[in-house]
Formats: sequence, C-alpha cells, structure tokens
Amino acid sequence: MRAVWLAAALVQLGLAHAALAQDSHSIGEKLPLYATNHCERHRDPANQLLCGDRDLAAAAEKLSAAIQERFNRLADRRIAIEENAEWIKDRNRSCGVFGQDPVRPEDFERVKACLLLEIEERIATLHDPNFDCLAANTAAGSLICSDPTLALGETELNGLVRALIGKLKEDDAQEAFAEYARWIRNRDRKCNLAGKDNVPLAELAPSQDCLEDFLNEMTAGMLAAKGDPKRVFGRDLPASRPNADSVDLCVSQIHAKNSCGDFLRVRRVFELDNQVANQNALVTVGIEMVVLSPFAACSSIASSCTGTCWDLKTGKAGPSSPTNRDSFPVTVRLRIEKAFPFQKTENGRWRCNASALQPVGSGMAYSSH
Repeated sequence: MRAVWLAAALVQLGLAHAALAQDSHSIGEKLPLYATNHCERHRDPANQLLCGDRDLAAAAEKLSAAIQERFNRLADRRIAIEENAEWIKDRNRSCGVFGQDPVRPEDFERVKACLLLEIEERIATLHDPNFDCLAANTAAGSLICSDPTLALGETELNGLVRALIGKLKEDDAQEAFAEYARWIRNRDRKCNLAGKDNVPLAELAPSQDCLEDFLNEMTAGMLAAKGDPKRVFGRDLPASRPNADSVDLCVSQIHAKNSCGDFLRVRRVFELDNQVANQNALVTVGIEMVVLSPFAACSSIASSCTGTCWDLKTGKAGPSSPTNRDSFPVTVRLRIEKAFPFQKTENGRWRCNASALQPVGSGMAYSSH
C-alpha cells in the first residue's frame, strides 16, 4: 500500500527514475552521486540535483517520509499528490529552475541553497497538525476547516475509512480509495459545493448542514461495517437515477479497469444535459481531471483514461501527428465532454452502458495557474 501512493510523490520529488532526458554532463560534474544514481535519466533539472547531491538527496528522503505521514492521515491521497506537485512547481520557480532548462554550473550553489531551504520549510509545514486544513483548496475543505465540529468529524471519518481500507489487498485498496473519492464528489454535488472553490466562505454557509449530515451518515456506515471493508466498498450497485452521480460511477469503473489512478485524478463530474425515456437515457457531462504523473498526449493511457489524443500546442482534444512525442506535465488539467448511455434494469435501477471513454464530444487542456 505504501509503495503505490508514495511512488507518485517520489516521481515528482526526483527520487524515482523518469524517462531518458537531456545531456547534463556539465552540472553532473558538481554532483558526486550523479553517475552512481544515473541522474541523467531525470528530465527535470531540479530532480537531477536532488538525485546527485548528497545534501539534497538526504533532504528529499526526509521530505518523502513527511509526505508519507500525511498520506497516513488522509482518505483521499490523490489530493495530497496533486497539492505536492503544485508545491514543486512553485518551489522550482522560486529557485530559478524553469522547465527543462539545465542549471548552469555557476548557479549550482545558489540553486542548491534555495532548494534546501524550500525543502526544510516544506517538511516543517507538513508536520504542522493544521496543515491539512491550511492546504484545503476546495469549497468543502474550506467550509469544514472553518468549523471545529466539522473538522473533528472529518478527522474521525478519515480514520475509520483508512482503518477499513487498510484491511484490503493492494489492488482492492486502490479501488476503495477511488470509491471514497467518488463519494466525496457526490457529496459536493449534493451539498451544492461543486465548482465553488473560489467562492467566499460566507457564501458557502448554506451548505454546512448538508456537510454535517454527510459526515454523520458516512461515519455511521463505517461503524456499522464492524471492521469488514467489503460491507462498505466494492458493491457497485446500479444507480437510482441517470444523472451526474451515476456517470461518476461509470467513469470510476472505466478508470479502475484501465489503471488510470496512477496518472489522473477526477476532480469534478457535472451534468450538462439529461434526456430520459422510459427505458433509456443519455446523460451528457463535463469531466475535469488533473494529471498526477506524466504520460504521452497520444498514447494508450490518453485514449483509455481521457477518451482521446491531445494536441498540447493548442490544448485541444483530437488527432495529432503520429510522430508527436509531447507528454502531459504534472498538474495540467483536462476537461472533456461526453454523452453516456444508460438502460433501465428490471428492478427499476439504471445501469451505464459505456465501457470506455471514447469518443468524447470535446476537450481542452489548461494549466492550473
């Protein structure tokens, strides 16, 4: 379990190997571990320094331990991976590391000192017991952290969820974490909080009672499981109505089948159109995802996990050159629109008939900054 979630963070930190990169022999001469650790394999210049310098490598190891501690207290760990990736982008900018431009030997000491300071401050921040609330970047997170009762309730629920999922085998555990993340998205839709990440806190107050009801209901459900995670996770019951909640379940199943969770986090699923007949329905939704680990813009991952290839020069979904080697960098956000067919079952429930995300109606890619 630890290896699955920490691996994504280590890729971002530069402690795990990436694809072959640029020639950096000049800076490599200043890094005693460069050859031993094969640091030339890293694309990112900051990662090369973290890989090849003893002081930076030691600091990065301490940071990975602090990240793992944070993982251990969260029920939706992909949020932490995304937030960590955003921090890395900001860290690199503040230290003068831009894109894949190599660090010049004459700048090495300055960049090293900056990276060490940033990492030390990050470790201290991650150890702050209030950090999870300080890092909340969603409307629900802000509202929960503004109310001590809600904050305590979420902490209790997270503990119960982690304890149950901890009893599952690794693959089942990943699917359970993804299922819980889907419940959180359903909560945000139900409580009218989806898409309101930048709304002032005072305007979110009407959703407070809904959040409290959700926490109480979910906590009661976890306790009623009496330590058996299969009484809570993995049941995948048909939907009561064809809507954004039922499409979210369909998307989660497609992503689980294609192991998309290592590369993408679904941030939001929202309804655009709903056509319901007696036995059939067609629900058109927008799906927002964020890239957690790099992958080629035209690849099997892109096709199975986003439903299309991408042209990163225009930021639009669609065919690209067969020789296109572009890859999505971490934290890029994707939005696709797609219609999902549903069929009514004999017991009056609705089942999604889509087994893949292709084809999508439209799509765009954009930076989170």
